[in-house]
Amino acid sequence: MANQAYPDHTAQNRALSLSTLAFTLCFAVWTIFSIIGLAIKEELGLSEFQYGILIATPILTGSLSRLILGVWTERYGGRLVFTLQMVLTGAATWALTWADSYPEFLLAALGVGLAGGSFIIGVAYVSKWFPPEKQGTALGIFGMGNVGAALTKFVAPFVLVAGGWQSVAQIWSLAIILMGIVFFLVARDDPALLERRASGVPAPSLAQQFAPLKNLQVWRFALYYFFVFGGFVALALWLPHYLTDVYGADVRLAGAAAASFSFAASVFRAYGGVLSDRFGARTVMYWTFGFSAVLLFMLSYPPTDYIVHGKDGPIAFSTQMDMWPFVTVLFALGFFMSLGKAAVFKHIPVYYPNHVGAVGGLVGMIGGLGGFILPITFGALLDLTGVYTSCFALLLVIVLVSLAWMHLSVRAMERRAQGAALDRLPSFPELEEIHDPERTAMPHTLDDWHPEDSGFWAEKGRKIARRNLWISIAALLLAFSVWMVWSVVVARLPSIGFDFSQNQLFWLTALPALSGATLRIFYSFMVPIFGGRLWTTLSTASLLIPAMGIGYAVQDPTTPYLIFVTLALLCGLGGGNFASSMSNISFFFPKAEKGNALALNAGLGNLGVSVMQFVVPLVITIGIFGALGGEPQQLSDGGQLWMQNAGFIWVPFIAVATFLAWLGMNDITDAKASFREQAVIFQRKHNWLMCILYIGTFGSFIGYSAAFPLLINLSFPEVNAVQFVFLGPLVGALSRAGTGWLADRLGGGRVTLWVFVGMIACVLAVIFSLSALSFAGFFLGFMGLFFFTGVGNASTFQMIPVIMTKETARLAPHLAPDDRRRQSERESAAIIAFTSAIGAYGGFFIPKAYGSSIAMTGSANGALWLFLGFYILCLAVTWVYYARPGGLLYDIEHRRAGPTGSQAAEL
Repeated sequence: MANQAYPDHTAQNRALSLSTLAFTLCFAVWTIFSIIGLAIKEELGLSEFQYGILIATPILTGSLSRLILGVWTERYGGRLVFTLQMVLTGAATWALTWADSYPEFLLAALGVGLAGGSFIIGVAYVSKWFPPEKQGTALGIFGMGNVGAALTKFVAPFVLVAGGWQSVAQIWSLAIILMGIVFFLVARDDPALLERRASGVPAPSLAQQFAPLKNLQVWRFALYYFFVFGGFVALALWLPHYLTDVYGADVRLAGAAAASFSFAASVFRAYGGVLSDRFGARTVMYWTFGFSAVLLFMLSYPPTDYIVHGKDGPIAFSTQMDMWPFVTVLFALGFFMSLGKAAVFKHIPVYYPNHVGAVGGLVGMIGGLGGFILPITFGALLDLTGVYTSCFALLLVIVLVSLAWMHLSVRAMERRAQGAALDRLPSFPELEEIHDPERTAMPHTLDDWHPEDSGFWAEKGRKIARRNLWISIAALLLAFSVWMVWSVVVARLPSIGFDFSQNQLFWLTALPALSGATLRIFYSFMVPIFGGRLWTTLSTASLLIPAMGIGYAVQDPTTPYLIFVTLALLCGLGGGNFASSMSNISFFFPKAEKGNALALNAGLGNLGVSVMQFVVPLVITIGIFGALGGEPQQLSDGGQLWMQNAGFIWVPFIAVATFLAWLGMNDITDAKASFREQAVIFQRKHNWLMCILYIGTFGSFIGYSAAFPLLINLSFPEVNAVQFVFLGPLVGALSRAGTGWLADRLGGGRVTLWVFVGMIACVLAVIFSLSALSFAGFFLGFMGLFFFTGVGNASTFQMIPVIMTKETARLAPHLAPDDRRRQSERESAAIIAFTSAIGAYGGFFIPKAYGSSIAMTGSANGALWLFLGFYILCLAVTWVYYARPGGLLYDIEHRRAGPTGSQAAEL
């Protein structure tokens, strides 16, 4: 295996994506009884025990079939076995609609259970396409197919209500049969099977494949999977019944709530694979068992009434977990179970590469049997004790036994190791004899990063840099969306019952810009201190606070203004992200591509403002989250709004972006620096000059974006601003993303000079249009302003690395070339981040200037004349210091425009 040549990334990605999609559909079918079982139970009048048998029967077949399906996959290949398994499963699922009695349903359910065998087929198939150091991540991604359980719980209740449980069975049947046909036509035989056929080596015998199963270590391995997977399947089946009985939820709400557990227990499996690759599966299993024990203790505690005999008489109180706290704790439990599932299967293909089918089949079978045994036991315990939470108490006992057994085994291994470093011990005690601590390293820190080396850049650097760039863009887009969400929400607050004055509304519009700009000052220096990967992950996750806070606050018209002020300030967390994001990306690219990379990152990130202003007006008119999202707000005209969706809509996307940042981004060793090392920029004259220019470009963009909807409502009340206010930020964002190459080609100083000329002309057009009450002229003038701010945002950031390359050479001629390059890049990144912080204050001052001008004169013209004067100042600064003959950038930019055209060559 060590010397095996693996297929290219295209073939690997095709095999992984097809297998994951197929497994998702199989898992959706495998758990179909969690929804249709409720209707069948009512139709046949089944007891709790009979119902438990019915929903567990497919789990039995899926579990027992894993061992033989794994062996067949090793012998005949995953492409053929996967196809046959899906087609047969689909036929059995359709047969459910022909059943008339309980025994017939049980017989059909045995066939449906073949869907559960798909897991080991996929593990054996996918593992053959990836080298050992990537198998944890690959199998973690494949294991995300468990989300099929959430798919069934979320979609099937609506199909059931609309067309009956028979419609669910028929649709699910057709879907899996079609997937089987597609898999056979599109998938390819795995490379190990092709190599064996080409060399004429016979398939391994059953004795050879089953040889490892005689080791007690493999059976211990399976015990962990009994809880993390078996417990997951059991709860996925049991929860809809539990929620309908305990909390009185209808089948749709119960399905959606149970789907949140299945979602958490599935999609984070890929993250568990990454954590196992990085920290070791033993550590991940400690997290899984430890946190699961705490969460299961909370879930297993039954509603209880207490009477305490106090000195003044009896004191009565009770404890009970309400539905939504219950669902939240379940989500957390699912998260840690998903990590554990990935950790268990991390090692099978690494340590048993020639026995994946047999070993994985056994482990999967034991785990699957947990999904069969536990629901039956849940039903029996409920009949025996009458306590609904007894199911969680049983899982708590299993976790405590597993944790104790694992820990005692680890301690015994440590004693035998006689003081060996813990990080050199195997991730599981049962793998001690074959442990190699060097085989699972997966570093995220780039110690050797030389983007100016054309060979390094072409071979390795560009791919890594672009991956970090696109993840950064996604995170930054969400950050801008949350930052500017008030620009739409504030305009609708009066219509849903909030009695705030115009001045208060302008303050709510301006405060996110104020806090965002201030946070940018601090965020400017965070990447070199903490690393881009960690800081991007943390800063993106922090967006959940204002997003969820807005969702709850707008539902109650009595929410104090102070709460809205606090949430508006917290939205500034999104604004702060820009500084650290730009600083981080600037380290990844060579100078010749830095302008375009920064333009893409900032421009497509700025697009979040337009996306938000387009999406939010749509989602607040629809109850897209159902009962989970809360009740709508009533309008005076009889309409309804779900204003909470303005915050809630971003929550799932923020969670995914956080996950991607941690999983896919990198740190650069050369980028590390203390605050003291970065603080030298405060002594650089050009740092402060670029702050002025960036206030003129980005400050205008973000300020106009924030105040545009409210300004239209006040200046042209007959116009419905919500329909097209997103166009301004859209134009500004796209012009920034699409013109970075122009600054790279012609020079940032020259482009910036003409940007301010254009902005002066556009402001004059807006002023005259307001005086003439011409909305068309007003709108076109602002579109021009947005366009030029986007171009200027790109060109000013292109200027900074060029300026600092010249300045570092002048100020530190004694430094070696590599040290001078590192110093220049470090100062450039800090100045880019710091200027973005200062520029963002425009988002505060522009709305406030409008508000003050309207309050004093009744018109926004006073503020616009002030902006015009500032743009003239920016034009003068650009000309005097950078663009005129003799200016700092004149010679460089005019040579760049010649035949060579390469910034790298000029510098």
